[in-house]
Amino acid sequence: MSSACVHIVDDDEAIRDALAWMLKSHALPSRSYESAEYFLASWSPELAGCAVMDMRMSGMTGFDCFEELLVRDSTLPVIFLTGHGDVPLAVATLKKGAFDFFEKPFDDAALITRIQEALAADASRRAAEASVDSVRCRLANLTARERQIMELVLAGKFNKVIADELKISMRTVEVHRANLFDKMQVKTAVELANLLKGKA
Repeated sequence: MSSACVHIVDDDEAIRDALAWMLKSHALPSRSYESAEYFLASWSPELAGCAVMDMRMSGMTGFDCFEELLVRDSTLPVIFLTGHGDVPLAVATLKKGAFDFFEKPFDDAALITRIQEALAADASRRAAEASVDSVRCRLANLTARERQIMELVLAGKFNKVIADELKISMRTVEVHRANLFDKMQVKTAVELANLLKGKA
């Protein structure tokens, strides 16, 4: 996965440079793109961080770029910079899932705060996705018998009951249960239940 940074998308070089300098002064890495087309050509689902994008650019507009990102199922938070006349369009992007918009001239401190929040939101979502993927991998490593015992453990059944139901010895249940907990990286049935609910 690419390291998180702020992706500045603006066709005005002076604004790109000013934003990059402002971000650098707050220890926030950035990468600049001179057009929406250039940004889309560099985009991939692994692109992490957030985008700060001008609403009105020559060629493809920020709004059109955002629409294309939605088509691509992008989850990258997008903050728009907009002139007064584009506020209704910016509001429309919020309804479609944009992170925020700032009317020019914007307050630097307020923009930095929202950029930090967008970066945190993206990092949090990616961590949650990685956690879900990790649980899926652990589940995939279970044997059919371990899955069977997992279902019965989650149903709150004791080892003796599980042994009777599956017509195996209690010792065999204990071994499978220990292997199950080891593979799922949990110590108790409660931890297992919480993990599978996405709480752990």
